[in-house]
Amino acid sequence: MATTVARMTKSELEEMIETVIEQKLAELLGDPDEGLPIKKSVRDRLLRQKQAVAAGERGEAFDEVVRRLGVE
Repeated sequence: MATTVARMTKSELEEMIETVIEQKLAELLGDPDEGLPIKKSVRDRLLRQKQAVAAGERGEAFDEVVRRLGVE
């Protein structure tokens, strides 16, 4: 994308800036848990969740969780 800033819309410029900031923060901060061991129970749960999502299953609707927890 060889567009000059002068030709960008305000929303395009904002999106570009947000993307650059997100990339830089990810680069600087990285993953603080990288390299740490993971418990078997957590790994198993994450794998089950991944399989459920791949099978098209979805979790609870946000509105239902809010209602159930009473945090409206």
